Amino acid sequence: MTTRKFPWSAPEDGKASPADVRGFFGKISGRNVPAADSAAPISFNASSKQALLLLQNFEESGRGWFWSTDGEGKITYLSPSVSELVGRPLTAIIGSSFAELFCQGEEAASHQRTLPFILTKQSKFDDLPLQAAANGEDEIWWAVSGRPYFNEGKQFAGYRGSGTDITAQRRTAKDTSRLATYDSLTGLLNRFRMSQLLDTTLTAFRVQKRACSVMLIDLDRFKHVNDTLGHPAGDALLKQVADRLVKVVGDREKISRLGGDEFQIILQDVDDRGALGDLAERIIKSLSHPYSVDGSRCIIGASVGVAVSPFDGQSSEDLIRNADLALYAAKGGGRGRFRFYSSELLQAAEDRRVLEEDLRDALGKNEIWMAYQPVVDAKTDVVTGFEALIRWNHPERGAISPAVFIPIAEEANLIGALGEWALHKACEQAAGWPGRMKVAVNVSPIQFANDMLPKIVESALASSGLPPELLELEITEGVFLQETADTDSMFKALKKIGVRLALDDFGTGYSSLGYLKTAPFDKIKIDQSFVRGATEPESRNGAIIAAIVALAHALDMDTTAEGIESLDQLDLIRELNVSHVQGYVYSQPVANDVLLERCQSGDWRITPSGPAVTRGDRLSMFRKIGAIHENHCYNVVLRNLSVTGALIEGIVDVPKGTKFVLDFGDGQLAVSSVVRSMGHQQGLVFEERLVNDGNGGLCTSRRISPYMMAAAGMPIANLPPGYYTTAEGEQRPKSLPAFSTMGDWKAA
Repeated sequence: MTTRKFPWSAPEDGKASPADVRGFFGKISGRNVPAADSAAPISFNASSKQALLLLQNFEESGRGWFWSTDGEGKITYLSPSVSELVGRPLTAIIGSSFAELFCQGEEAASHQRTLPFILTKQSKFDDLPLQAAANGEDEIWWAVSGRPYFNEGKQFAGYRGSGTDITAQRRTAKDTSRLATYDSLTGLLNRFRMSQLLDTTLTAFRVQKRACSVMLIDLDRFKHVNDTLGHPAGDALLKQVADRLVKVVGDREKISRLGGDEFQIILQDVDDRGALGDLAERIIKSLSHPYSVDGSRCIIGASVGVAVSPFDGQSSEDLIRNADLALYAAKGGGRGRFRFYSSELLQAAEDRRVLEEDLRDALGKNEIWMAYQPVVDAKTDVVTGFEALIRWNHPERGAISPAVFIPIAEEANLIGALGEWALHKACEQAAGWPGRMKVAVNVSPIQFANDMLPKIVESALASSGLPPELLELEITEGVFLQETADTDSMFKALKKIGVRLALDDFGTGYSSLGYLKTAPFDKIKIDQSFVRGATEPESRNGAIIAAIVALAHALDMDTTAEGIESLDQLDLIRELNVSHVQGYVYSQPVANDVLLERCQSGDWRITPSGPAVTRGDRLSMFRKIGAIHENHCYNVVLRNLSVTGALIEGIVDVPKGTKFVLDFGDGQLAVSSVVRSMGHQQGLVFEERLVNDGNGGLCTSRRISPYMMAAAGMPIANLPPGYYTTAEGEQRPKSLPAFSTMGDWKAA
């Protein structure tokens, strides 16, 4: 094995010229060695020769290297190991600029700019971190030191120095920095980095009067994956969730994993709630598609809470708190949905807690009762059965919507007792109906997962005497979220009893065709989301309904279309050969005594009635809002609301065509025109449609910024009635009202 000769090795006779010695020690130490007065040879003693050999071994080890330049910064010497690392021949490097050894990457840009400045100033430097301009893909970092040297005339002659490899240290520091700002599992921003980003964004945007939105996302049923498949499978699932979020949002640097199964998104300069709602729905839909983890099929869901600065808070603490309240409301509303923050959520959270306590006692106090909505043969208009719908008549609050109390019951672990009561009560009352009309009872996924469900069904049938074939259990696609052998066993046990099975809300899940091959359903219920808008121009819903009907016919199943409310919808459903219809076009749910009265003859034939054409859903309410005409603000009562218009009362005899700006609060202003004037009630149509608020309600797509409202002189709560504050801060009285008010609804 040959050993490369050290460039400055001592001569064989142990002697060297003074220039050799000065050059060697200058190259090694970076210090200028003064010229000797005598040109006589200098003898190398044993220790000097040993030092040369040690330095030679050090250079050959690759742990360090040496370099020198002339006065123009051209390389005069470089350790051969550097040539190998940068992938350039040593002959090509010698004579080139020393600065060319290093790349101009962004991370090292400041140091790369520092090097030419130092070399120009002829200053010494130590351990300057520089990145090698290497041809390979891997980064190479050196800590470079150098000392200027001068000739006998004390003129600058160049640099001599050394370098050491610090790649490993840089990589470790980079990994440590990444761990401090990025989530190690998903590669997304972590909580700390997202908090920093939100703080700096809101601080800057507050000055610039710009909007910033925050979304909090929580995975539904993720704990079940961890519990059944293990934490490694849960980690793999979280990685897939992160990838889907990046695909939907489009920018990885806007998304963070806060920990566990909770994620956060920052959306700068976005305050359009229509766009935010669309994004939230795309996120929910994407995250709810099935996953494949280690050969197992998993289905989870997602809930989203949204808050927008400056409307919902100007500090990061306020914005996150309010987004969290919106997320809690979304989960409380049934999961798999989004919710915008509103000022009512704090009170709603308290109301929910109180309702949960009241619900625990509702059965014992006979506050729960059953209503029945007719299921009608689409061709003959004859009632063939009823869907049993649970109702709660609260002693103080009156009727509580099932959309409110059913999610509370599920979360409070009350759904089992409530569902068992409903099954017994429906069978008991259906046994007294004339003829052979069926009763359909909803079964929640929680009930379906209970091994005792078949015995509960058998008990309800036995105690009531209802024939099994007249009981229809409506099961949603939620029972297939975790497909197991237990699911198939439950279906077999229920069919063995002889009851009918209906697949409820068909089309709202993501795996319907797969389990329709094996699940023994007798009926498919077409979700009302397909019915809504089916009669509108260019809607594809009709084609979807036709496909569902064809599928059901091929599988020998009946079909029921839910939520039919207008005659044009009914005509379409009949044209598409749907076998049964359920909706207000025939009847609202009725109490059992009303049902018995109308079925006395044995048959109940209902003549359909309702609007000729579909109209936007109207939300009935009783709520005070502001109605602004010119610069006068009236207090009016909002009686109903749809995406296209509203009905208000409190102003008398307003001419058609009159313009109003409705102030719904929280910066929500809607420009509208009077299209119907009926004494103290006015029908208004909006210039811009409202959008879904994620909770079954409506809201304006955009809100007026508090900054703009203040500048425009909108009313301020602590000012006396009858005054606005102008942009300059002066107060001026409003004009006299153009219209009279009714009763107590007087102008502010």
